[in-house]
Amino acid sequence: MERIAIYPGSFDPVTNGHLDLVHRGLKIFDRIIVTILTNPKKQFLFSLEERMQMLRASLSGAARVEVDAFDGLLVDYAARRGAQAVLRGLRALSDFELEFQMALMNRRLNREIQTVFLMTGMRWIYTSSSIIKEAAQFGGDVKGMVPQLVLERLTTKFPQPVTPR
Repeated sequence: MERIAIYPGSFDPVTNGHLDLVHRGLKIFDRIIVTILTNPKKQFLFSLEERMQMLRASLSGAARVEVDAFDGLLVDYAARRGAQAVLRGLRALSDFELEFQMALMNRRLNREIQTVFLMTGMRWIYTSSSIIKEAAQFGGDVKGMVPQLVLERLTTKFPQPVTPR
């Protein structure tokens, strides 16, 4: 049986930490479906279409990876897609509390879907989409933390004013 994992997130924007987790997950799973949860209550910097396009471009060389979007319950989506697992990354103890609660609820909703946690690679332990957006908004250099396409899109979203000298 093919081992399929769902890697859910908002990916607003996708970071090199996300990509690292996908590539490491491919050592465990035959296929990974990177999926964006659509949440109309949440404000995003990038539209769903932009996020999907950036993910697809960033993962174009990964043959066993699919990019998709969904709404509703994650475990229902995973079951529809034939996945046995949800892949999640952990950076710190604070991540674990929330992720653990979600994993327990998902297990309660569907005992057939397992949650697999991978520790974030040390190189990316301090990064998150939120921190990267905030740094970019105030002119911080996020080069090397996101794929080149994402860096270009962030620069478009947050053009830096020229400061008089």
